[in-house]
Formats: sequence, C-alpha cells, structure tokens
Amino acid sequence: MKTGVSYLAFCLAVAVASTMLLEEAVLTHAVTCNPSALSPCAAALLSPAPPSTTCCVRLREQRPCLCGYYRNPSLKQYMSGNGGRKIAAACGVTITC
Repeated sequence: MKTGVSYLAFCLAVAVASTMLLEEAVLTHAVTCNPSALSPCAAALLSPAPPSTTCCVRLREQRPCLCGYYRNPSLKQYMSGNGGRKIAAACGVTITC
C-alpha cells in the first residue's frame, strides 16, 4: 500500500509543478497593447511594399490587442482598410473580432 501512496504523492507533485510552470509561461507571454509597436508596418500600410519580417513579428506579438485596435476610432481606418488586411494576410495573421 505504501508504494501506491508514494506513487500517488509523486503524481500529485508532478501535477502541481506542471501547473505552476504553465502559469509562469502564460505570465511571461503577456503583451502590452501598444499600437506604435506596429510602426514597422507603416511602409507596407502606405505602399504596395510587402510587410517586413519585423512587421509580421510585431503583428503576431500584438495579436491579442488587434480587436481593440479595430474598435478604436483613431486606428480603425488603418486596421480595417485594404492595407491592414493585406498585411495581416501576408503575415499569416487571422483576425476575428
């Protein structure tokens, strides 16, 4: 019976440790919504140029914020226009708001 209890205690300890690690991983991936972080996308937004790698990386980083940018009257014209859709598609970012 002691072996069963030890195994159960070990499994419980692993589960608790895993949960703590997952929570820490989620916290380290929190993003601060900052529309100016998308400034590397300006050239692609204002011209026929494709988005840069930096633009795509920033767009992916800001993904949790994009719906908020769509709702912001000051930013909506850039986000929902042809340029914004072109950049999102080229970067492989799907935006569902």
